[in-house]
Amino acid sequence: MATTHEIKVQRRDDEGKGASRRLRRTGNVPAIVYGGDLDPVNIQLVHEDVLLASKNEWFYSSILDLSLDGDVQKVLLRDMQRHPYKQQIMHLDFQRVSADQALRTSVPLHFLNEDKSPAGKASDVVITHEMNEVAISCLPGNLPEYVEVDLGELKLGDAVHLSDLKLPEGVEIPELKLGKEHDVAVVIARHGRIEAEAESEDEEDVAGAVPAAKVDEEGKGE
Repeated sequence: MATTHEIKVQRRDDEGKGASRRLRRTGNVPAIVYGGDLDPVNIQLVHEDVLLASKNEWFYSSILDLSLDGDVQKVLLRDMQRHPYKQQIMHLDFQRVSADQALRTSVPLHFLNEDKSPAGKASDVVITHEMNEVAISCLPGNLPEYVEVDLGELKLGDAVHLSDLKLPEGVEIPELKLGKEHDVAVVIARHGRIEAEAESEDEEDVAGAVPAAKVDEEGKGE
C-alpha cells in the first residue's frame, strides 16, 4: 500500500519573477499544483520544511497530501528546481492524482543481500547497477515507495532484467509491453578483468577521438 505524507501549503496570489524573488527572501518556496478536473493553483511552502522533506526518498516517489487550510489534495512531485550552487529550492511542480486513474512515475530500486551473494563475496567479480530507479504504472493506492531487488543468489555471469523484478500487486512496468528488446538489464555480475578491459577500451576511444576533432577544427580555420 502507498504511504502518504502531509505537506502544509498556502495559496499565493502574486505571480511573476519579482513576486517569486520576494517570496524566497521571506523563506518560502513558490510552487504550482495542476492536473485533474481543477484549474492550476499557485501555492507557497515553507522552505525549511521543503528542504527537510527533500532529504527523504519518499518526497520524490510517494503520494503527498497537500494540505491547504484543511483542504487536502493528493499529488505527486513532478519537478523541482534548485539553485545552481546555494542550498535553496527555487520552485516545485505538483500534479494531482485521482484514486481511479492509473499514473506513471519512477520509483527507486532497493538492492538487498548483494554482499551475501556468491558474486558479492567473490573478490574478482564486479556487480554493476545499470539503473537505480524503474518507471512503473499503477493506481495511486498501489504506488510503492520503492521496489526491492533481492541479489542474494547472484552469481558471476548473472543478470537481473526488468522482467525479473518482483512487483507489488497492481503494479506493472510499461516498458515491458514494447517488446523483448526493452527487457533491459538492471544488475549485471561481471568478471573484474572484463569490466576493467571494457573501461580501458572506452577511454582509448575517447582519447583517440580528441586529436581528430582538433584536426577538423584546424582544417576549417584554414
